[in-house]
Amino acid sequence: MRFLRRFLIRFSNFATRQSADQRLQEEIAEHLAFQTEENMRAGMSPAEARRQAALKLGAAQAIRESHHAEHSLPFFENLAQDLRYAVRMLVRSPGFSFIVIATMALGVGATTAIYSVIDATLLHPLPYPHPSELVRIEEDLPGVGAQDINVSVPEWKDLENSRIFQYVALSFFGSSNLTGSAQPTRIAWKVVTPNYFAMLGVGAQLGRTFDPNDNTPGFTPEVVISDGLWKRAFGADPHILGKSLRLDNDVYHVVGVMPAGFRDQGKTSEERNTETWNAAGFSAVPFQPPLRTARDATGFARLKPGVPLELAQARIDALVASLRKQYPADYPAQAGWTVRLISLSESMVGNVRQSLMLLFGAVGLVLLISCVNVANLLLARASARGREMAVRQALGAARTRLIRQLLTESLLLFVLGGITGFAVLFFGQKFLLQLIPDSLPRLNDISISWGVLAFAIVVSVAAGTIFGLAPAWLMSRLDLNTTLRQEGRGSSGSRGRSRLRHALVIGELALSLVLMIAACLLLHSFWNLFKVPLGFNPSRVMAIQAWLPFPDDPKEDLYGTAAQETVMLREVLRRNRTIPGVQETAVGDLAALPLGHHENDLNLQRLIREGKDMQGSQPPIIDAAIVSPEYFHLLGMTLLRGRLFAGQDLDGTPLIALVNQAAARAWWPGEDPVGKRVQLGFKKKWITIVGVIADARTESLADAGIPQVYLDIYQQSLTKDLAFFLRGQVDPAAISAQVRTQIQSVDPELPVFHA
Repeated sequence: MRFLRRFLIRFSNFATRQSADQRLQEEIAEHLAFQTEENMRAGMSPAEARRQAALKLGAAQAIRESHHAEHSLPFFENLAQDLRYAVRMLVRSPGFSFIVIATMALGVGATTAIYSVIDATLLHPLPYPHPSELVRIEEDLPGVGAQDINVSVPEWKDLENSRIFQYVALSFFGSSNLTGSAQPTRIAWKVVTPNYFAMLGVGAQLGRTFDPNDNTPGFTPEVVISDGLWKRAFGADPHILGKSLRLDNDVYHVVGVMPAGFRDQGKTSEERNTETWNAAGFSAVPFQPPLRTARDATGFARLKPGVPLELAQARIDALVASLRKQYPADYPAQAGWTVRLISLSESMVGNVRQSLMLLFGAVGLVLLISCVNVANLLLARASARGREMAVRQALGAARTRLIRQLLTESLLLFVLGGITGFAVLFFGQKFLLQLIPDSLPRLNDISISWGVLAFAIVVSVAAGTIFGLAPAWLMSRLDLNTTLRQEGRGSSGSRGRSRLRHALVIGELALSLVLMIAACLLLHSFWNLFKVPLGFNPSRVMAIQAWLPFPDDPKEDLYGTAAQETVMLREVLRRNRTIPGVQETAVGDLAALPLGHHENDLNLQRLIREGKDMQGSQPPIIDAAIVSPEYFHLLGMTLLRGRLFAGQDLDGTPLIALVNQAAARAWWPGEDPVGKRVQLGFKKKWITIVGVIADARTESLADAGIPQVYLDIYQQSLTKDLAFFLRGQVDPAAISAQVRTQIQSVDPELPVFHA
């Protein structure tokens, strides 16, 4: 309490130091006057009386300084004085100040920008209660080269009955057509088990979510919508609960609206911005029969409180061993079936962590180069002030006082640079966020917050202290005689300072060389990717997407068969060819969109080869694309053997397919795959391979050897996600509206998007 009382008194005196000093001066003057009067009564002359009174009192300035040191806060007084002097020095050298502040703004701004991404992506926990309990369930079949695959419905029920978790949920992400308004809209849609929101631990802001105990095998007639859809499509109607919503021609009743800040978990921005959720048991129409090998949904779970991930994984391993013995036909030993539990936060981040840390290291080098550059400038400026420092020391200034003064000037420059960099980042955040790819996890959580500001200030203060201390310390060790005798305005300074400047320049060049080499390597890799043959010709090609409705009841599906789809697709292609400038048109699913689809758009199928694989075994997995016959010519893809699809290959004719060279090498080594028969997925229909296509980099610029199979869209009614391809001299700004007009002239309820 005594310390606190003294501090408060000192702080009060510091705050009122001018009035307190005035009172002290008045008191000293009164004392001198009284003593002078006493001396004069003793017979002294007025001049002698004043002199003797002053000698008896002592130095008035020393008394004032001693009083300030005892009753005020000298550290803060000196700091305020140093800051005022530093500001005057900055104003006196505006060019120097601008260069230093701009240099530090670049370094601190770049570092802070990457830190804001790391803060949102890696450091902040997921926005769900007890996020450490949430896990993602992934399966591997190393024997057939399949990793990170989904979970089947029987496996989900096994996990639910294992008593390892509080909840185990399934989800499937896709798209849905929202109709009934002026323009049909394609929205992000997710079908989940009824316990999905209970597993995440979140509720609705309006209404409710699904009943976790609902055991309906198929779809329930309920839908939960996002806050964004509620406001955009329904004007934030407070009476939305119970109203009907038409999705893919199915009618659902709204039972809840999620909170405004809710973002679903997912690996893509589109999945995280899901707008409607439907509940289903994944065991009845329109889902396929619940086979153990039909792994179509993603599994998630919440661990029981206090159960660590390692213990849960050990129990899962025991369950997997038991199931492999119980169902040997579904889990053959050669497939090596395993189940992994991955922290949900880690699964969302994935391999982005390493990329972000490398990027953070790169901007850290930029910051270091900026600091070294500024330290060199400070040292050069301090050298020019050598005579000033020598004079101040000769007049009695302590070394620590000079170091503090120079360090204050450096810190002020560094902090101003950091604040400038933060300000540029703050006002330019909308533009900078547009440069970030949508694949970055938790993109919506990136913001320039108070924590980011604190990081910028801490980095600025730390950098200013480290790189401003060396010039300040070196300038305080001047040889007064030599400096006053030799140094003049603009002199280069001592040999020691020259050595330090040379060392800083060498360090700056070395760091710059490291960054330049890394940048050259990146440019070299980019140039190599730019020069690699694609295997297809993207010149003057545009793709526009559409989505066919997929109702719960197959009987209500207007495009449930290949024949029904064929009529519509051929008419749309015919009308698209009438658009001015269009020379060729084709259609395919999203998996056929070269370098333009997400992981969720891949159509991975089990490949059963006649005479080599059995239905009960674990066959290889292959990427399937469904296209029209015009697709290969439009993209300039080369036929190596056999034939392409033709107009007579329709629904009811023998099923045919094409494979690329990578598939031929992988699954028919040393053989000609033309004429071979395969089955895809779980449909027991034989498909004859009629041709081999040259490898193309449609999946990745870095790899052209990904096995692929192409199916004829006029024979397969397997796809609802469509991409219409057009080649020609078209106006990119107008083509989207033109294609929308042509498609909706055939079916007014089909949304058109992503031109």
